[in-house]
Amino acid sequence: MKALTRQTRSIKPAEVEKNWHLIDADGLVVGRLAVIVANRLRGKHKPSFTPHVDCGDHVVVINVEKVKFTGRKTQDKRYYKHTGHPGGIKETSPAKVLEGRFPERVLEKAVERMIPRGPLGRAQMKALHLYAGTQHPHDGQKPEVLDVASLNRKNKVTA
Repeated sequence: MKALTRQTRSIKPAEVEKNWHLIDADGLVVGRLAVIVANRLRGKHKPSFTPHVDCGDHVVVINVEKVKFTGRKTQDKRYYKHTGHPGGIKETSPAKVLEGRFPERVLEKAVERMIPRGPLGRAQMKALHLYAGTQHPHDGQKPEVLDVASLNRKNKVTA
């Protein structure tokens, strides 16, 4: 009698179908939104997910300037960077970044740190499109609107 064989099929890069998703970030929590965006960029929501292939979708996020942090993170949290020179460490808070010239960097860095490092991660990050306001130039791609609030409720563990 022949045994049942089940094999997981790896998808090839030519077989990948990339969709477009639109997310309105108004009033959403940064970390929870970043998890959803990172999973969509990697393609983990698809049954054909293959870890070594860029099988994720394009994600357009609007109203990034209106994201929230829980608790006192806007004042207490610190972002550090180093200039490369001795004594060149710089720090800033999320409140300063959100009020500054490029408020979308808060969400960009949160998502970037959830994506694998290397050539694959850099390719996946190119599919992320962040905009501070409500306008975006991707209407021609007809992005599907994602209801992130329902995704958060569905994935929330109740004890």
